[in-house]
Amino acid sequence: MNRLQRALDTLVERVSTPAPIVLVDVMQDNIERMQRIGEQHGFDVRPHVKTHKCVEIGRRQVKAGAVGITAGNVGEAEVFAAAGFDDIFLAYPIWPAGAKGERIRRLAESTRLRVGVDNVGAIDALADAMGDEPDRLQIVVEVDCGARRSGAPPALAGDLALAARKRGLVPVGVFTYPGHGCTSRDARQRAAQDQLEALTTAVRSLADVGVTAEVVSAGSTPTIEFTTGGLITEIRPGEYVFYDLNNTRLGACTEDQIALFVAATVVSDWVPDQVILDAGSKALSREGSLERGFGGVAGTRAVLAKLNEYHGFLALPAGELRPSVGSVVPVVPNHVCPVVLNFEEYIVTDSTGTSLQRWPVDARGFLN
Repeated sequence: MNRLQRALDTLVERVSTPAPIVLVDVMQDNIERMQRIGEQHGFDVRPHVKTHKCVEIGRRQVKAGAVGITAGNVGEAEVFAAAGFDDIFLAYPIWPAGAKGERIRRLAESTRLRVGVDNVGAIDALADAMGDEPDRLQIVVEVDCGARRSGAPPALAGDLALAARKRGLVPVGVFTYPGHGCTSRDARQRAAQDQLEALTTAVRSLADVGVTAEVVSAGSTPTIEFTTGGLITEIRPGEYVFYDLNNTRLGACTEDQIALFVAATVVSDWVPDQVILDAGSKALSREGSLERGFGGVAGTRAVLAKLNEYHGFLALPAGELRPSVGSVVPVVPNHVCPVVLNFEEYIVTDSTGTSLQRWPVDARGFLN
């Protein structure tokens, strides 16, 4: 029997489904392994809390040696700052619209706050938001390394750093996100190389205008294995804390390193080659495709071929054991981050399933 199923069978009478189950011993191993990787390569580890949004997990990451955290938006940063985290990087190009400017200013008063920028307009808006104390805010210039998402051309990083300095902000370095490493197993190494080349160009661009890149920040979980070189100062992995099916398919983790699954109950079985689960898009998200499904049941070849809002259609390949109505199965999501948004708390146990705690998803619902 699969390890996740064994833990679930022990818990099954104590939880209502669908529910996110965290195996704390597996998660802790993941945290400590990533910290060792950072130490071996001379990188600071600054984990991205958007994956878990949980203060208790963030504290475990810092206790293991993380220098601080990466947040995905101002709301996440506020939640973690209120819990005592005092070194936060908002790693996306912020536009301080509405009340965000004032919120960022308050965060910069209580934490060492770094924010990402990739254009002069945002630099000016952030400087305006900081009022007469722009030097409280550290700026990290985002550059594109091939993901074709946000990020300025690496050769222009120096121009943005200089613009920030002229407005009284404090440019401290550069960062990038090698998201194109998530497309296939072969893409991971190529994306890591693209990342290094882009950061090298960006650091040189800062030096050309007299700005030292104290921070050279890299991501992400799938590319960490291939992230090397003395230029990079920190890494920002997020998904490693739980992992998911995408990381397994990419070769970034093994099935035994998956630390979160969604417990789901079989509620209908009238169709010969499928059963219906009580976990749909409101529990799992629709990240997936017809070819690889929208999540899979651990230890089997069965995948969710279709999702309604509250139900999942589990396709059963020929020869696969058919779960009976009322049985509870461990569904591993394709991408773990959006799943976390759907629940108010984690059910926390270990690989034996004998312990049970409930940890709040503290930053759930904070989207701006």
